[in-house]
Amino acid sequence: MISEEVVLLDESGAAIGTEDKATVHHGDTPLHLAFSSYVFNRDGEFLLTQRAASKKTWPAVWTNSCCGHPAPGEPPVTAVARRLADELGLVGSTEIDLLLPRFRYRAVLDGVVENEMCPVYRVVTDGVLAPNPDEVDTAEWVAWQPFAAAVLAGERPISPWCALQVEQLVALGPDPLAWPVGDDAELPPALRR
Repeated sequence: MISEEVVLLDESGAAIGTEDKATVHHGDTPLHLAFSSYVFNRDGEFLLTQRAASKKTWPAVWTNSCCGHPAPGEPPVTAVARRLADELGLVGSTEIDLLLPRFRYRAVLDGVVENEMCPVYRVVTDGVLAPNPDEVDTAEWVAWQPFAAAVLAGERPISPWCALQVEQLVALGPDPLAWPVGDDAELPPALRR
């Protein structure tokens, strides 16, 4: 089995090393590089997912469509496409756009810490889903505005990073397909080319 390396970061977002993904998340997780993605179909519906109950971090928690960690030197859009294929079986016909280049968060659950610089991407797809049961227990298409309103009102249980991201995404406007694309120059230095 090949280990998956996570890129460790300093406070400026520059790469300072790597660590095995299997060991990086614990009670004192170092700052590292990640991404989140929000998948939409052409009708503007959002793909909400429930993390697999077998996952080490945030098991069975509802969240955004797909998350992951870029490998060392891997372009972020390539990392997003890789995880979409691994987690959701989505390949081909997708548009991937940067939305929130500077998103960062820290969250704790049951003694496990997430500590990430985590740019956020919008994915628009016509693809067919085939969720990987090791990654996703359930996936469903939902209308964005009622979902976002429920998250903001505290009525929809959701992962802590998703709740924070929804606040920022709502500020981009009511139509997810019309949200403005972010600037790659604002990404953490470890992701800039």
